[in-house]
Amino acid sequence: MSDVRVRRHGTGDRILGIWSVLVYAFLFLPIVVIILSSFNGGRLLVAWDHFSLAPFAALFEKAVIRDAVMVSLRTGLIAALLASVLGTLAGVAMARRPGRWVWWFLGLLLLVAVTPEIVDAIALLPWLVFLGQDLGISLFNDGTMRLVVGHSLFSVAIVSYIVRARLIGLDARLEEASADLYATPLRTFGRVTLPLAMPAVLAGFLLSFTLSLDNTVVSAFVQVSGTTPWPVYVLSSLRSGLRPEIAAVSTVMLLLTLVSLALVAIVLKRAGDSATEIARTMAGG
Repeated sequence: MSDVRVRRHGTGDRILGIWSVLVYAFLFLPIVVIILSSFNGGRLLVAWDHFSLAPFAALFEKAVIRDAVMVSLRTGLIAALLASVLGTLAGVAMARRPGRWVWWFLGLLLLVAVTPEIVDAIALLPWLVFLGQDLGISLFNDGTMRLVVGHSLFSVAIVSYIVRARLIGLDARLEEASADLYATPLRTFGRVTLPLAMPAVLAGFLLSFTLSLDNTVVSAFVQVSGTTPWPVYVLSSLRSGLRPEIAAVSTVMLLLTLVSLALVAIVLKRAGDSATEIARTMAGG
């Protein structure tokens, strides 16, 4: 009887393993195809000609591509910085000042996180136009500022979840001890609270940066002439046919995203978190 159970168990494991490989292949093969296509020396992405590194040179040679990438990087960094500041303050408040308001605020953040991007984009466009043109606030006529505002909405919620999850798992008596030693609230925040939350802050910053890099829907609505980010440029290129340099730059952006996510895991790992805690922190749980 035990041998039958072992054989059934082994057969089930093999079937599950094969199925897992097929699922992962289905999910990741398109990415592999894009990476391989980035070395295509032909004119169009869909028609392989010969192996070449010329598509990667387009990032430096073609001003339109270079400008689009720089807009994405600049917007991502500013949006990540803004989201980190606002999200950190919100996360600290939720973790250290609990009350009924926290659940209402968490619901508001959840609403921001689950709202479809197309809804955010449609809402942001007239709002930014109203602020920039009707009220005459020139700051909101700037293309980079519009992109930063649009990209920060979702990221603030993510950073708030991550920082709150980090601080809830830490002992608040460390901050109470600082207050007992006559430290001001500001000094306690700078010397105790912020260092405790810093791994989560850095993780939130890097995640916000990666989320901003591939934000297409909101960017397409709120951008202005001269500040076209990379995803919107790729979308507009569909009309004339995708070229290998688009796959090449996309590969570079993919590597940048993977490096950012790896840095998130490294930061949390060096802070002493286990693999389970890292996953929980990154998920905001």
